[in-house]
Amino acid sequence: MANKAIFLDKDGTLIPDIPYNVEPELIMLQENAVTGLKRLQDDGYLLIIISNQSGVARGYFTESALIAVESKMKSLFEANGLVLTGFYYCPHHPQGIVTGYDMQCDCRKPEPGMLVKAAADHDIDFTISWMIGDILNDVEAGNRTRCRTVLIDNGNETEWEKGDYRVPTTICKTIDEAAEQILKMNSHALAEL
Repeated sequence: MANKAIFLDKDGTLIPDIPYNVEPELIMLQENAVTGLKRLQDDGYLLIIISNQSGVARGYFTESALIAVESKMKSLFEANGLVLTGFYYCPHHPQGIVTGYDMQCDCRKPEPGMLVKAAADHDIDFTISWMIGDILNDVEAGNRTRCRTVLIDNGNETEWEKGDYRVPTTICKTIDEAAEQILKMNSHALAEL
């Protein structure tokens, strides 16, 4: 039987958004996230980070700097009784200045490539999984894979560009609230079977 996952955008969703930050001491989990993540994990969801990291392509930091970021995220999860199953990032950007990273790719959200890779690596069924993010590019990436999606409406989405894949399943203010909605929707779906 395939696994179900919660795919989590990192900056602005899971942690406070400090643009292009790779300093581990500045990384902390958002308030109103841990309880919800625990509830989702207890319900059998794998927790996986899906993050655009164009700072590599833009020359702000090297790809190797993300090793410490992943390590810090894993330790934050562990300290809160959580397991981070995967950490996927896209280092590319079409307007990048670093050769090899200055490209259009299939992994930079709103493209779904990181989710597709994570699903292959961890035997994930998209139809029972969710993508949670703070901008509509996150929502679009999730919807393109047939995940259900949550937009964390915290003011980070400023463009509100419409499109076929840019309507979230639900809109919430926090991850804790998103977990409540996800679990409620799941229980309603089970009751209808």
